Amino acid sequence: MTGGVPGQICLMQGNEAIVRGAVEAGIHFAASYPGSPSSQVLGMLGKIARERGFYAEWSANEVCAFQACTGASLAGGRALCVVKQNGLLCVADALHCAAQAGVKGGLVIVSSDDPSAHSSTNEFDSRWQAMSAGIPLLEPTTMQEAKDMIPYAFDLSEKVGQIVLIRVTTRVCHGRGNVTLGPLPEKLRPLERVKEWDRMVCGSYMHGPALQKLEALRECFETSPCNHYEGPEAPKQLIIAGGTGRLYGQEALRRLGREEDTGFLSLGTLWPLPETYILERLRTAKEVLILEEVDPFLERAVQALAGREGLGVKFLGRDNALPPVGELDPEVVSAAVCRLTGGTLPEKKAAGGTELPVREMSFCAGCPHRATFYLLKRVMRQEKHPGVVVGDIGCYFMAGQSAGQYAWQTCNCMGSGVNVAEGLGQLTNYGLDQKVVTMCGDSTFFHTILPGLVNATYHNANMLLIVLDNSATAMTGFQPHPGTGLTAMGDQVKPMDIPKILDAVGCQVEVADPFDVEEAEKTLRRLLDRKGMNVLIMRQPCATLMAKERSKKPVRVWVDQDVCLGDGCGCDKYCSRVWGCPGNTWDFKKNKALIDPVTCVGCGVCAKLCPSGAIKVEGPPQNPQILRGEEEQGSKEREARQGVPTAADFATTKGGEQA
Repeated sequence: MTGGVPGQICLMQGNEAIVRGAVEAGIHFAASYPGSPSSQVLGMLGKIARERGFYAEWSANEVCAFQACTGASLAGGRALCVVKQNGLLCVADALHCAAQAGVKGGLVIVSSDDPSAHSSTNEFDSRWQAMSAGIPLLEPTTMQEAKDMIPYAFDLSEKVGQIVLIRVTTRVCHGRGNVTLGPLPEKLRPLERVKEWDRMVCGSYMHGPALQKLEALRECFETSPCNHYEGPEAPKQLIIAGGTGRLYGQEALRRLGREEDTGFLSLGTLWPLPETYILERLRTAKEVLILEEVDPFLERAVQALAGREGLGVKFLGRDNALPPVGELDPEVVSAAVCRLTGGTLPEKKAAGGTELPVREMSFCAGCPHRATFYLLKRVMRQEKHPGVVVGDIGCYFMAGQSAGQYAWQTCNCMGSGVNVAEGLGQLTNYGLDQKVVTMCGDSTFFHTILPGLVNATYHNANMLLIVLDNSATAMTGFQPHPGTGLTAMGDQVKPMDIPKILDAVGCQVEVADPFDVEEAEKTLRRLLDRKGMNVLIMRQPCATLMAKERSKKPVRVWVDQDVCLGDGCGCDKYCSRVWGCPGNTWDFKKNKALIDPVTCVGCGVCAKLCPSGAIKVEGPPQNPQILRGEEEQGSKEREARQGVPTAADFATTKGGEQA
């Protein structure tokens, strides 16, 4: 990110282009909480921070990240805050206050949206937050624009004293394209002392000045280099596009041969609208197609502009010509362009070959979460009144699917689990005859769990919180968090001790190893029977994180097919069908269970669950609690295996509920 000379052309991913833009802008401070599709940005900034003389951190959550950036701005520093769509919602209160207070040094937020929710629990359009907070909104289409808009946004932020939001989407973050490098600053500009009247304060009297800034920004956007027009001087048919809609729309026009007679207006400044610039083309148009992701944000704004000016324009967009949800693609956009222009797309040639089967979501081979949810489901089904399990956001979100035995009944947003469970737990004293369980990961624990945990403990809710401690922010790429003892810049620091924090709060805490199935089950049952606020830490490192260690200590897990009873076992292929580990497969020729030696990571849990004892473990255990020698797995453990659920135990309806 710091190599190359000005003018050099490099192939870059969108996230890499954002990093390059930040370095060219001369940032002093960068903060983020990991979230796809933009997790790579802070990770790369952390690696080069010392080299370039700025500070970078993985913050405990997005609110911490953003407010730290406002502090850096107060000293005249240029601060970059990187969040995903959900994280921007977390920041909303702080954002609206800071927007009215204004900034001193440039403050830019990069918010990455995930249309179609490729790596998210939902899709959300963060552009509304810019409109609500009254801050300028930029959106790049290409990798070059992703880089160039960062310095432009910092200059703009300092020119008007306002936060700038840059919205990127998954295809921009993860796509690749040529980027022409700009110059890097030889050194960062010096920071300024905070003076007595450097007041960045949110007060009711600041609303008016904030609106004046917005009007000044509108004037700036009328001549912004981020906006482009191609086509006839007075178009009858007009396409207005933002973000990836621009590339899809231009491709469709080329395919139809309608580039010459159809106007194409590309907007990089989406709020406040450059009204005069838009009206220049809008006044002659009879039909307008608006291409954008996800919501009709631009469509509503342009419609309002046309209505105010009394223009009789027919609009096509998310309401009538495009799907109301999900990301755009060339085929969807091409159909909408045909509707605008009256063209017909050439017939597609049928592609040969067999359609690939849909792959179910699953935990990785050796994931400790799989064992935790097996135990939770097993214990809950043996209760007189099956309990209520409240989910949360992370890898363990899959606990609501077959991968996690359909373990939970409800799940809202990140950090909500402990609060939802507290509401249920209090009702156990008022007639609710169910045990209440919730869960969170170790990163989520530091992100948003603590306030809810304090509340539930203080009010003595009857519930169990299971902390799934796999020693990493695994879902987004193993970024460090306060419990790992590592920072974004590679510093070794003292890790926060989750059990000590829980003890200080006043919770009843125990720690178990989910791979030690028998002992973990006993601990789980004991805590479920205990009144008050209880916490069980299921501690086992992420299988992917431990791959290097396993290579040093090879463990072989295999099936003795002479012992395996196949269909005659009575478990209904539990190991391969219900357990769901990618390492557990089925030999259809021999009608026996089979371990995939490439996929298997050697956790050995399946050996403890096999009712016939056909799955064997050979080699030194990774730790005494994870794997036991075969000689230690005597009759006691075989008796424990007899309680393995059958297929009927896990029969579900289409809605995922127990039949």
